Amino acid sequence: MSRLSRAAARCAARLLPADRRDWVEALWAETGAMPPGMVRLAWRAGGVRLIAREALLMRRAARTLVFAAAAAWVARVAWAGPTGNPATAVDRLNVVTVLAVLAVLPLLVRWLFGPAAVGGLARILRAGAYAAVLVLLVAKASVEQVRDNLAVVPRLAPDASVPGKDGMIYAWLVESVFLLVMAVYVAAILAVTARRSRVAPATVAVGTGAGIVLGAVMYAMDPLGLTSYVTSPWLHGVASDPVVLLAWTLLFGAPVVAGGVAARCYRGPGSPKQLTDARLRQGATAGFLATGVGALIVTVLGTGTIALMPRAGWLLGWLYPGQHLSAAVAYSRELTASVQAGGYGLVLLVFPVIGLALGLASSASADRPGSPPDGAGPPGPPDLEPAPDPSGGRALGRI
Repeated sequence: MSRLSRAAARCAARLLPADRRDWVEALWAETGAMPPGMVRLAWRAGGVRLIAREALLMRRAARTLVFAAAAAWVARVAWAGPTGNPATAVDRLNVVTVLAVLAVLPLLVRWLFGPAAVGGLARILRAGAYAAVLVLLVAKASVEQVRDNLAVVPRLAPDASVPGKDGMIYAWLVESVFLLVMAVYVAAILAVTARRSRVAPATVAVGTGAGIVLGAVMYAMDPLGLTSYVTSPWLHGVASDPVVLLAWTLLFGAPVVAGGVAARCYRGPGSPKQLTDARLRQGATAGFLATGVGALIVTVLGTGTIALMPRAGWLLGWLYPGQHLSAAVAYSRELTASVQAGGYGLVLLVFPVIGLALGLASSASADRPGSPPDGAGPPGPPDLEPAPDPSGGRALGRI
């Protein structure tokens, strides 16, 4: 085996575990026994294919082990709780249902839309969505244990009564909606980042970037739940007005801008009707991601902040700098924030609908009849042949 072949064998062996590297070197060494020419080339091509398959299986196994470890930790933390607290049964149902959904959905999406798209953004977005849902499960369980603690609430509010049958039915209905929303979020993110999703990578990038900005601004405005007033302890009076204005502007402006940019930047083959349908799809997807990612970010960060308040003293000092809070005042604010955390559910439910509608409308206006396909210059005569594609006919997106 030549020096170049030995170097190639060593590089390929590093992709596999230590106990499989001898197999790679033996496979490469047998290349010299093959007749030169196409037979030897075919042997090496088959070896490369087997090595790639082994490496891919190892990556899948590693991802499965990471998810299994994270799921076990979430189940252990979220499962604990006093049996007398109504939130305990709800939290356990959430854990069982969400973990089952997270395990099954990738298989279903892979069957329908193929594996993850090529590129780091798709995998980062998928991993971020899974991490966000798992963290939200733990944080939500902690918040509900404080909010529904029947041993404490009657002492703080003597008029409060134990939830009756109608209240429990309402609570179970709310949790059912929450579970459905989580399943939709994960399924949508897995679908748009799949290889056969017909969503361009630029659309995913634009929508995700807009969602990150929206989520950060929303968290700065309401880090302690969502109510009719700003819950940020750092913003008082007129100081909150610019942030509120920016949040409302981003809520309606981010999906419009993201949808319009995604539609105008899309390139793809096909008839004008197919191109119009594809651009509508890009705009709707970008609008959904802009508000969906933003809603997920503010919900996870806000719920996590509220869950940490009883457990991290430094967090109270960060939220209320320069204030000395007694134990009673601190717990009162923790309980108030726990009740206000339910408003994040409205954010998860409403924001994606707004983004989907505005992104679709923005892409429709960007591709209105009479406008040029690329958004620049007047349309040419219909009987002229289209100009050649400077990229050599390679589509930058998928139809």
